[in-house]
Amino acid sequence: MIIDFHTHMFPDKIARGTLEFLEEACKTKPYTDGTCRGLLASADHADVDICVALPVVTKPSQFSSVNEFASGYQEGKIISFGGIHPETDDYKAQLRQIRDMGFKGIKLHPDYQDMYFNDIRYTRIVSYASELDLIVSVHAGIDPKSLDDVHCTPRMARELIEEVKPDKLVLAHLGGNRMWDEVERELVGLDVFFDTGVVLGCISQEKFLRIVDTHGADKILFATDSPWKGQKEYVKLLSSMPLKSQDKELIFSGNARRLLGI
Repeated sequence: MIIDFHTHMFPDKIARGTLEFLEEACKTKPYTDGTCRGLLASADHADVDICVALPVVTKPSQFSSVNEFASGYQEGKIISFGGIHPETDDYKAQLRQIRDMGFKGIKLHPDYQDMYFNDIRYTRIVSYASELDLIVSVHAGIDPKSLDDVHCTPRMARELIEEVKPDKLVLAHLGGNRMWDEVERELVGLDVFFDTGVVLGCISQEKFLRIVDTHGADKILFATDSPWKGQKEYVKLLSSMPLKSQDKELIFSGNARRLLGI
């Protein structure tokens, strides 16, 4: 079984425009058309069984529309998380609503939400989400949108982890995109999950294997960040890694199944 723990899709009416904007902002080419159909076709081509879709609420007013769209994908081949913005007036009510709508987790993106991850508003959201048994997936490290202003550094993540001690926190991009030396200093060994979105093929195999070994294969989640990386290509990359078969099983699906309760 293969679970991609970090994917994105958009409503049909905005998918093309959204991808064009992101393609220009991030200087990268998408591998799908950004729609649900495109993601499913990619998953079928790559033999991916389940895609976890991660919607980003970029301003508080988007809460209802983003989560209404996401609520249509909570089982089957696509399992979507909910989204919340840290500047919401009532984060507890919104998190309860997300839980009551059946979502298994939330997505936070400090760069697109223009807030640093060690801000008290994120700390409160992660803490209460943990009380509600929600998974929290967070973009970590450098983002192409703001290369010189990192909104979630490994050190910021460590500060929050030490204060909140969340049970189900996932730091995307192996704990901090293109900041893996700092990840090894600050985060490796802590009780936190890393996903592999946009990492494979960018990080050296030596460093990737060392992080998996020292952090623990039981805390690594296979992920692509589709449409920004190809699912078939990433399945091939991880499959080719000199890892134990039981560790590959954990990374490809075992850890995700445990988190998702499936």
